[in-house]
Amino acid sequence: MTTHAVPVTIARTPARTRPVALARQDDVVTSAVGRRTLAVLRLATGFIFLWAFLDKLLGLGFSTPFERAWINGGTPAQGFLMSPAVTGPLQPWFQAMASPLADVLFMIGMLAIGVAVMSGVGLRVAAGAGSAVMLLMYLAEWPFAWGAASTNPLVDYHVVYAVALIAIAALHAGDTWGLGGAWKRLPIVQRFPWLA
Repeated sequence: MTTHAVPVTIARTPARTRPVALARQDDVVTSAVGRRTLAVLRLATGFIFLWAFLDKLLGLGFSTPFERAWINGGTPAQGFLMSPAVTGPLQPWFQAMASPLADVLFMIGMLAIGVAVMSGVGLRVAAGAGSAVMLLMYLAEWPFAWGAASTNPLVDYHVVYAVALIAIAALHAGDTWGLGGAWKRLPIVQRFPWLA
């Protein structure tokens, strides 16, 4: 008995791909998982600022004891600026900033940045303001000195937070699980895109 080989053709179907949605031409195209990951990064980064505000306001006992809370007459910015944590060649300049006005501006800044980033509204402004605050705190603690509190003089948590803020603003992270999309459709934001 002889057998004849019969050629068999196997049809290959293209791998199943998931569609990627584009919201605007200037958006970076990412997967749904990527968008959600950016949203989580946005919420976590925003909460860092909001938590700093709440802890300094109420003295929750983490970095601010209750007796040094702002509601009890504490001085959140002045306390930091006059502390031993502020070192280096810029120490006199930072200590000259210590005033009740610095406390008010710091607390308003922490609240505004935290709420903006968590809600996804005005991320460009919040990223700029938050990065400026992080840069100032980085320079105030002067991580370049031997024996400084930072374990890495070039990239410490201040730098990472600033980069995270810039990334979530640049990648429109407020559009996922946030109010960023609705905010950008407002006429004033359409007219002044830097408010996005």
